[in-house]
Amino acid sequence: MPTISLQQWNEFIKDCPQSHVLQSPAWGELKSQFGWESCWVVHGKLGAQILFQKIPLGYQVAYLPRGPISSGGEVFGHPDWTGFQKDLDDLCRQKKAVFLKIEPDCWHENGSADCSPPDGYKLSSHSIQPPRTILISLEGSEEEILGRMKSKTRYNIRLAEKKGITIRKLDDVEPFYGLLERTSDRAAFGIHTKEYYRKAFELFQKIGECQLFLAEFEGLPLASIMVFIRGDRSWYFYGASSNQHRDRMPTYLVQWEALRWAKEQGCLSYDLWGVPDEDAENLEKNFTDRSDGLWGVYRFKRGFGGELKRVCGPWDKVYQPALYFIYTLRTRVKAG
Repeated sequence: MPTISLQQWNEFIKDCPQSHVLQSPAWGELKSQFGWESCWVVHGKLGAQILFQKIPLGYQVAYLPRGPISSGGEVFGHPDWTGFQKDLDDLCRQKKAVFLKIEPDCWHENGSADCSPPDGYKLSSHSIQPPRTILISLEGSEEEILGRMKSKTRYNIRLAEKKGITIRKLDDVEPFYGLLERTSDRAAFGIHTKEYYRKAFELFQKIGECQLFLAEFEGLPLASIMVFIRGDRSWYFYGASSNQHRDRMPTYLVQWEALRWAKEQGCLSYDLWGVPDEDAENLEKNFTDRSDGLWGVYRFKRGFGGELKRVCGPWDKVYQPALYFIYTLRTRVKAG
């Protein structure tokens, strides 16, 4: 098999300190405990952590989140790409993958060649991770970061402080998960099990790449978020809040404290991880009237003064066309 060991992947990724957290060994270990198999491929200076999940009839789907990564230079135009792609193909065929989905870690910019699917891939309409986000710059002083925010967001941060909201770091997921269950019931979205969040927190906190924050009023939990860091990048993946004391703006202060923490760790960016996949004009035109899906959080996230960004892709490489057609049809039906 064209794969390497976890130990070898750990060595390779040391030369890629700015690679995405979804390519980290800890993320692979997390997913391996919840229904996926993690494999690693390296060819020259290119590498990837690929996740496999079983589906009926003995087949699998292959997923490459926020990669491949490179220890030197670009990815898709790299001289090692052809050999690397052959290794990927060999692995996926050996694993009986119906298709391989790549969600690359590169921003969609005008004129970017990286946003054209590589040979053999097709643009997919189905993303696993949110393709569009708001990226906050952590460069400059705290006052400069605050100055880039909407005035209402700055006001709400200060209001939360005046109204007695306090923030503390957590060492377990119990308060976070309690809030998450209530948020899920209120907003009607799916969540992972408590054990999933506990394992994610344990795996990343022990290597200094995760922190849980809790906003409280007089000891009552009101909002909590889980933030990840890697290199000079940080991500807000998971958040939850109570319906109580919303007028005290706990969600604003807990985000601000997480931003400050990420900056203290040396991060230069803070990814708010997920807004509707619409261009800026449509987002600004419609956010006051929409609350479905990610529209419900866009109004909140836009206030923190970040830049609207979209990753390239997703791209699918198909190995079993008939089964791929059935799989994608079922995915569309489930999505409504």
